Amino acid sequence: MTTDPLVIFTPSGKRGHFPVGTPVLTAARQLGVDLDSVCGGRGICSKCQITPSYGEFSKHGVTVAADALSDWNSVEERYDSIRGLKQGRRLGCQAQILRDVVIDVPAESQVHKQVVRKRAEVREITMNPSTRLYYVEVQEPDMHDPSGDLERLVTALCRDWDLPDLEADLGVLRNLQKALRKGAWKVTVAVHLGDAVFSPRIVAIWPGFYEGTIYGLAVDLGSTTIAAHLCDLRSGEVVASSGIMNPQIRFGEDLMSRVSYGMMNPTGSDEMTRAVREGMNALFVQIASEAQIDRDLIMDAVFVCNPVMHHLFLGIDAYELGQAPFALATSDALSLRALELDLNLHPAARVYILPCIAGHVGADAAAVALSEAPDKSEDLVLIVDVGTNAEILLGNREKVLACSSPTGPAFEGAQISSGQRAAPGAIEHVEIDPVTKLPRFKVIGSDIWSDEDGFAETIAQTGVTGICGSGIIEVIAEMRMTGIVDGPGLIGSAEQTGSPNCFADGRTNSYLLYDGTAAGGPLITVTNTDVRQIQMAKAALYSGARLLMDKFGVDKVDRVVLAGAFGAHISPKHAMVLGMIPDAPLDKVTSAGNAAGTGARIALLNTDARAEIESIVRQIHKIETAIEPRFQEHFVNASAIPNAVEPFPILNALVTIPAINHNQGGDRGPRRRGRR
Repeated sequence: MTTDPLVIFTPSGKRGHFPVGTPVLTAARQLGVDLDSVCGGRGICSKCQITPSYGEFSKHGVTVAADALSDWNSVEERYDSIRGLKQGRRLGCQAQILRDVVIDVPAESQVHKQVVRKRAEVREITMNPSTRLYYVEVQEPDMHDPSGDLERLVTALCRDWDLPDLEADLGVLRNLQKALRKGAWKVTVAVHLGDAVFSPRIVAIWPGFYEGTIYGLAVDLGSTTIAAHLCDLRSGEVVASSGIMNPQIRFGEDLMSRVSYGMMNPTGSDEMTRAVREGMNALFVQIASEAQIDRDLIMDAVFVCNPVMHHLFLGIDAYELGQAPFALATSDALSLRALELDLNLHPAARVYILPCIAGHVGADAAAVALSEAPDKSEDLVLIVDVGTNAEILLGNREKVLACSSPTGPAFEGAQISSGQRAAPGAIEHVEIDPVTKLPRFKVIGSDIWSDEDGFAETIAQTGVTGICGSGIIEVIAEMRMTGIVDGPGLIGSAEQTGSPNCFADGRTNSYLLYDGTAAGGPLITVTNTDVRQIQMAKAALYSGARLLMDKFGVDKVDRVVLAGAFGAHISPKHAMVLGMIPDAPLDKVTSAGNAAGTGARIALLNTDARAEIESIVRQIHKIETAIEPRFQEHFVNASAIPNAVEPFPILNALVTIPAINHNQGGDRGPRRRGRR
């Protein structure tokens, strides 16, 4: 057994042991980690910036000591004094590995940038924002009317717009007199109309008639990605959308790993809060730059997030969410000032956070319910928000049930041998010829199949780098349909399957998807461990859905909606072959795209929708999977591909799934160990 230090890179999840003194950049290159460098490791370009994480990481089984990397050296000191390094950053070419360490590669240090696929869906929304612009003419002061300028402004707003008595933020008072006189007693003001927490108040002022607009943000704070839509609060138009990886990934890819990090490290919770807020502010800079606006014009924001993200964003220790009965500090909607959350928007900007449904069904699920309205559906609809923690809704006009299911990060390419997150060069679609048993694929950034003319030219810049979530789902489903994988999830040998791409790999077999080693590229395979990771993730997802169906008293649903950025890119046929979702007509399996983001936009642009979702959430019945005996039964059955007991008649009428078992005798293939 090696005694060399273990290095774990996030967000890729790649790991390996390296001799003491190995530069981080060298380790990254040997593992195929996407860490940029153009200066040959001389500490000039700064492209290889990394962030080491310290403390106890129970998921990885490592404790990272403060001396895990070599000391800050003169090259880093010189670079920092000239150009500056963010706090906690090191140069990967200079920092050497001394002990076990977890290394985060920030987005700006990655060659192939993450594709955050949470676009704004087209949706008609009735405009009724909480912050609006009003133009008004104010009576000039004279010796006979000693009232202050603010009082006369409030009187004019009440007279012309039937607004109540308004208060004003200190920033408005500082600019009030100058604006009134510059505008010849004509001004435009932004007014926040108030809510259960804040009284109506003036939050900004411009001299004369302000011809511009003000903006709001709808933010979907996910475990893996943070996506934001910048909206014009006058027209409702989405003027820019952008996203980043959640910087908390370096503390753990799944939610329970982050809860555990907070439990194991005294300052862990504060570190994660600081990281997500810094990431949020970086996203706001990015989106404001994209829209070419001043961030001070962003005056309202709505956030949706799962319960763990909810607590860590607010600076609340998520400890109680890591153990039964999974109690939230609060499940109600929250109205806050952006300044309270250290968010760099307009100084008076307000933040609204949608209510959570229960312990592990959060504000993001509430936003999905607002967007997809299962409570208004005539037919029985199953809505699955696919992510690191899947949140599932089942309902119609009669009632709505909800649960969460811990699928983990495998669907996003993590914990997969050749897996990666969605980025140019990642395999995202796969087909396997049923006769030759050979694959072809498409990668992100190219519309051409790998066996078609021109493929090499279209990927010249990116290459083929790995396989992302939609790709791993499709390839395993294709392997099942072509008999390369059997029902229990075992990959057969070349003799058993008739595929020359199957090869012995230790005690099991693997399947070759792409060999780019001749050109210096990666060897991309699907291993039996990969299949097992996907089996566990899809079993958790299906079991949650099936448990809700039990509680509803049905054995089928009328339609299935796949929500979430990842859900938008899943092939319904492949998802059903895999057994991720219940049997249903394929034309009744649709994508809602980023439904949580859409719900956030609705709440941003229509304050009536905020009251609506607060009412809906109180009527949704939460099912806790952790205490339901049938969940485990469904999980065991759903571990098979597609399922050990469910017949899937609609699916079987469309595709042929061979009844095979590669673990039975008559061949020289490897054997799976029997149960004890």
